[in-house]
Amino acid sequence: MRAQLAACCIALAIAACRTTPESAPAATPPDTGVDATPVAVVVTRGEFTLAADKLDVWNAVGQLVVNMRGVEYLGRAQMLDLYSLRYRGVEFLVLTKAMTAAETGNRITTRVTATTPAGKPIDEDATALVLGWLQRALPAEVERVRKLQAAPKKKPAKRSRP
Repeated sequence: MRAQLAACCIALAIAACRTTPESAPAATPPDTGVDATPVAVVVTRGEFTLAADKLDVWNAVGQLVVNMRGVEYLGRAQMLDLYSLRYRGVEFLVLTKAMTAAETGNRITTRVTATTPAGKPIDEDATALVLGWLQRALPAEVERVRKLQAAPKKKPAKRSRP
């Protein structure tokens, strides 16, 4: 367990220092029922940013990936802000990382990236497809998750005893 934790920490450190290519995905995202119109907002094949809180993004990613057809959900680690997935035979991590105020001009922004399970850069069509779909679907899903979490919880009705 300690070795796995050390490997994850090293993987995250490596992922934070990586550079990625500047090409956008050209293929179609997985069949999810969401509008798959191509959007030219993917900065790289391995990452994008979203104007939202890291925890909200992490929760929304989880809601989306467990329902994506063809994407196998392997696990998650909230303390490391990651989901482990497999799509089209490619195993990878989706990471959500809060960006610093200096990077964003004091706006709350989260970076969503994909890496190999070892934390190395990944440039696979499968990951580009999943990230492209996430980039299109996350804004609406973040709002939906926020509303669910903000909704007042109903207390169970008390039963009267005869």
